[in-house]
Amino acid sequence: MTLAAAALVLVTAVAGAQQANTPQNATNAADSTRARKSTALGAVTVTATRRATDVQAVPSPVSVLDSTVLRERQPNTAADLLRELPGVDVIGTGTNQARPSIRGQRGQRILLLQDGLRLNNARRQQDFGEIPGIVDVATIQRVEVVRGPASVLYGTDAIGGVMNIITKVPSFSKNAPNTAGSLGYRYGSAGELTRGEASFSARAGNFVLLATGAKRDAGNYDAPKGHYGNVSFSDNVTLQNAGVNDKNASVYLGWRYKSGTGAFVRAETYDARNSGFGYIDPALIGGDQTKIQITYPNQHFTKWSAGFSTGVLTGAKVFDKADVIAYRTVNGRDLAQGIFAPFGDPYPASAGIDIQTRNHTDLTTTGFRAEATKIFSRDIIVYGVDYFHDNAVGRDSSQTTMYGFGPPKPKSKTTPSLPSATLSSTGIFLQNDLRLHDRLSLIVGGRWQRVSSEALPTAGLATIPPGDQQATGVFATNALFKLTSQLNLVASVGRGFRAPNLVERYFNGPTPEGSAYQSATPDLKPEQSLNTDLGLKFRNDRVAFETFVYRNDIRNAVRISATGAKVSNLPEYRNVNVGKLRASGYEATGTMLFAHGLTASANYSQVKSVNLLDRTIPIGDTYATKLVGTVGWRAASGRGWVEYAVRRNGEQKDIIAGSSPVGDVLPAFVVHNLRGGAHLFTIGGVRQDLDLQVNNLTNKLYAEAANAGFFRPEPGRNVVVAVRSSF
Repeated sequence: MTLAAAALVLVTAVAGAQQANTPQNATNAADSTRARKSTALGAVTVTATRRATDVQAVPSPVSVLDSTVLRERQPNTAADLLRELPGVDVIGTGTNQARPSIRGQRGQRILLLQDGLRLNNARRQQDFGEIPGIVDVATIQRVEVVRGPASVLYGTDAIGGVMNIITKVPSFSKNAPNTAGSLGYRYGSAGELTRGEASFSARAGNFVLLATGAKRDAGNYDAPKGHYGNVSFSDNVTLQNAGVNDKNASVYLGWRYKSGTGAFVRAETYDARNSGFGYIDPALIGGDQTKIQITYPNQHFTKWSAGFSTGVLTGAKVFDKADVIAYRTVNGRDLAQGIFAPFGDPYPASAGIDIQTRNHTDLTTTGFRAEATKIFSRDIIVYGVDYFHDNAVGRDSSQTTMYGFGPPKPKSKTTPSLPSATLSSTGIFLQNDLRLHDRLSLIVGGRWQRVSSEALPTAGLATIPPGDQQATGVFATNALFKLTSQLNLVASVGRGFRAPNLVERYFNGPTPEGSAYQSATPDLKPEQSLNTDLGLKFRNDRVAFETFVYRNDIRNAVRISATGAKVSNLPEYRNVNVGKLRASGYEATGTMLFAHGLTASANYSQVKSVNLLDRTIPIGDTYATKLVGTVGWRAASGRGWVEYAVRRNGEQKDIIAGSSPVGDVLPAFVVHNLRGGAHLFTIGGVRQDLDLQVNNLTNKLYAEAANAGFFRPEPGRNVVVAVRSSF
């Protein structure tokens, strides 16, 4: 399919109109959004350029999921909504372990934000970013996904894209009710999930308060019988370690003066128990019978943030508006990994090597962001400084036991594989939004950022690697040309970067499976990318579409490489800057609004990733093609809605031969989902709503591309029912 044909044929849902939501100003316009969706396609306001802008006028590819979508689809986490977006994929399975992948990049190459503040964890491995599940879905106003680098505004890690989770704030409007609240309950048949949530907001004079809480329990879920490539199940199978017991709580207090000057403080916490990465008993899959279990027995996350905004000033020479936000997070996590590698024939099944490793890490992050806006007749300048400091302290233990040769003799050690360490970053950025002509506008910007890391004295380690300090500069230029009043041509070119994290720099010890030794590489250089996008955006009252072609070249990509030497009789590996990666593809999206509240929408994405140094080594750990279609109906009265969605992921051939039990090609699959809801009644000012969805209608056995190697299938046919009372 050509790009032009895709642009004309394919369309995707554009979220309903909604006022901008920042930590200083937000209004929940869900009811008016529902009404507008039945009559015309409204503007969608985003903050991807650090100021509220109609997405049609943003010269870069941005997807928006508003509060209505979040409330109606009842996701486990915000990441669960990404499967139906263009250019975006999901890594991980289970109730809370889903993470975003954007245009073939994942983990630390994707920056996860909450209200513009980073959530990325410098203690995570490269392929594992922080989980969006630490942000309660009940607190989310909308999600903005920037497809492509955004390092000018947000700094390190925004090399492949950004997922910004923007949370709710009570309205300061005098027309808003003095008090509001809700109670909700959700049941999901996949894993027998139960979730209860509550929220309460109040307004008194210039002050607002919002308090929320949620508790969730979920167990392991069943995948259906069937065939997927070489994997065949004659009966339903259980994905182990797929559940979680977790809870969220948050309190927000805001103040606003009539001039727009305001301040806020927020405290939030997340506790999780018994979560895991999921696994199927290898005896049911065939091939390599090594059993790998990755679990997170405990995770505790707390965050405190406070901010001040000047509002719009008059007569100021340096800036017209300024915002300052400071925050501190404490992220404590236990990781447990169990590996049992059987010896195979002619030994009994119980003969083999069992390796149990444990890690506990406390990562404390302190940071702030200060930015100012200056408005001229045809220029809007945004500039500022940001800083964060990660301090990681941990402990490790492992026990190796051999079975099958007499009595087991476990060998234990507590030598840390990673020293206590810090990573600090200071960045200065400037962006200018220039209106060169009534039809032509440019957004140009640049950032200078210095990242320093230091390994600290650690008990059990005689040698501490040296620290490192490096500076990086990046730029971006985005152009928008109005071909007509409804059709815009957009183009962008810019650099992104990612500073190597603490694991990549300082890990020194046997790898978790015990087959190799990884040595520290403290002087790794930052990864850098050069990205180009070219696209069209069209919107009128009944039709909206956009289409993009892109290419993202990453140099100095961090890759693990053998040194040829041995340490403790194990082959030695190091992280090195040798990778040259290229991700390219195109995306076409849009929606059509018909009479009587009917909509039809779709999107198409193609992603191709190439290792430029060795094109024979495939790196396709996402889909090759994805087609999503949706048809829906929404009552003009707002009393009900229904939606049917179908997604087809095409065949993926770019995988390493022998790396997946599915085979050397991941087959295409099609998934059908049906969802709907109704406003039941309102009594005494209390509104009752019901939402219902049936996922994987055809009970298809399949796994997302990133989850097919370490085979973790998705749930079979399952039902989600949610009820909500609000006032």
